[in-house]
Amino acid sequence: QVQLVESGGGLVQPGVSLRLSCAASGRIFGINAMRWYRQTPGKERELVAAITGDGRTNYIDSVKGRFTISRDNAKNTVYLQMNSLKPEDTAVYYCNADVASHHPTFAINNYWGQGTQVTVSS
Repeated sequence: QVQLVESGGGLVQPGVSLRLSCAASGRIFGINAMRWYRQTPGKERELVAAITGDGRTNYIDSVKGRFTISRDNAKNTVYLQMNSLKPEDTAVYYCNADVASHHPTFAINNYWGQGTQVTVSS
């Protein structure tokens, strides 16, 4: 199996920056799209940012101009640079990736990380 592990969350004041990281490990042949989602209790999980295998990016409107998604293919890692954080950014952030695994069939499967808490105080 493949594991995605997020890190970098924390408790910060509005206007502060954080950088989230998500490292994939396991029997990985390659990774296509990588994404960051976030979820607040009582709400559906929402897609925040995505990056394709060739580096094209897209963002939810509320984070455009503030967040930047990037990836390091050599490290099987995706990042989310979050600037000018707002209280409404408070959520558990999850990484998600489409991974071609060596096991069992080299098929592309979707994987989730365990989540990292980002809290922006008011």
